[in-house]
Amino acid sequence: MDPLANSTKPADSSSGNPLKEPLTPYMLAKIERNRQRALMLRQARLASRPTSDGEGVSKVSKTVDSGAGFFIDEPPEEENDQRTVKVVNQLAPVIEPDYLICEECLKPFMDSYLSNSFDLSVCDKCRDNEVKHCLISRTEAKQLFLLKDCDLDQREPAIRFILKKNPHNPRWGDMKLYLKTQVVKRSLEVWGSEEALEKARESREESREVQKQKRFNKKVKGALNYCSREEMGTFASEDVKAHLTLSLPN
Repeated sequence: MDPLANSTKPADSSSGNPLKEPLTPYMLAKIERNRQRALMLRQARLASRPTSDGEGVSKVSKTVDSGAGFFIDEPPEEENDQRTVKVVNQLAPVIEPDYLICEECLKPFMDSYLSNSFDLSVCDKCRDNEVKHCLISRTEAKQLFLLKDCDLDQREPAIRFILKKNPHNPRWGDMKLYLKTQVVKRSLEVWGSEEALEKARESREESREVQKQKRFNKKVKGALNYCSREEMGTFASEDVKAHLTLSLPN
């Protein structure tokens, strides 16, 4: 059935709808031109499509009448099937947690106080707060192991520490507490060996004794000078008294 005939056919009077106005010759000519152009475009598309696998048969697309004087080509069903891509979500790989190995019991563990605070691979069960993993203050580390501030802070890697309130006076600054084993290791890096560290301690102790003796001698010398001045003042006063006694008349 010609779609143009439907467009000019009046509506059924029994339906109650008013009659449509007939199309003008200009509108009919425009619709015909659009239809002819759509047919030419369709034939050009069919001619430009290659044959499939040398069979000499081209794929024919489905033509749909738009009702406005031209046709719309839909792609073949095979092309629609090819455009449909099935998306498959792959499961994420299972990552095993990184366990640490305790240096004491050689058992794996996830977390511990020493590993978090001092980067020491020792579990909480093997932690020895009294002897092996005891803490010392910054002052003790410098005095006992002859370390300087640069040895603790600037030498790589810097020794880790924790902050704790001063037990003597909370208003004072926080104390820096170090792990003693790490301080001992750093002292060996600085001095080279335990023998060199012991010699440095003895030399420093001798220097301290010499300085102490010098301070003592200085105090004794000051005391002697003070006593000498007092004695001279006493002798001088006695001479003055004797001279005055002789010079007085009877």
